[in-house]
Amino acid sequence: MLQCRPLAVLATHFFTVKNLRLREDPQEWAAVAQFAGVDVADLLLVRQVHEASVALVSTDRPRPWPQPRADVVLSSDPAAAIAVRVADCVPVLLADDTGRAVAAVHAGWRGTARRAVIAAVAALQATCGVRPERLVAAAGPSIGPCCYEVGQDTREGFRSAGHHAEILEAWFARSGPERFHLDLWRATRDQLEGAGVLPQNIHVAELCTRTHGDVFHSYRIEGPAAGRMLGLVKASPHAGA
Repeated sequence: MLQCRPLAVLATHFFTVKNLRLREDPQEWAAVAQFAGVDVADLLLVRQVHEASVALVSTDRPRPWPQPRADVVLSSDPAAAIAVRVADCVPVLLADDTGRAVAAVHAGWRGTARRAVIAAVAALQATCGVRPERLVAAAGPSIGPCCYEVGQDTREGFRSAGHHAEILEAWFARSGPERFHLDLWRATRDQLEGAGVLPQNIHVAELCTRTHGDVFHSYRIEGPAAGRMLGLVKASPHAGA
């Protein structure tokens, strides 16, 4: 398990590594729930669809949890742990400075193009009353700009989503005819800052899943058979104390 120290003082959280595959084995999910300090039924996932839709977790949530289609999940319930699954995409965890409200975000290139982390910050403010400058963000291991080569269609996807030329120049480094290296780490940081999160409160692991394939699962290396890593966070039971 990996943690971000500035986030650890606010909310229980972690990023898993390759020792867990997190596919079908119920014992692995039970181990994750135990580590998070929740029942397996309170380890809440979403059906990730590479967009920016938001799911909300509250104390009166449906039981069993229906796993709504979303790539952002918010919670203010300290009895629940929320999580997103990745294998090269960026897992982003957010907590306010009291730990009373948290979010987990799954942001691949499509989610980044659709501004998933910005949606998370906006939803925390609208739903929980958390101002962006009170948030701490941690982005876990994901594919780095060193290894994330994409085509013109990916760059066009960002342009079609309304990202202007200056942003595209910053995030896409040309590597050949109609080939680019996409920097999701910088994109994540830029979007969080643009949403109002203070630069000193943004912590990007900058650990490339493809470079460190012995430690992390990577779709680029393993393809559809790749395991999944988890970014998990839960609200603090002592919020406001």
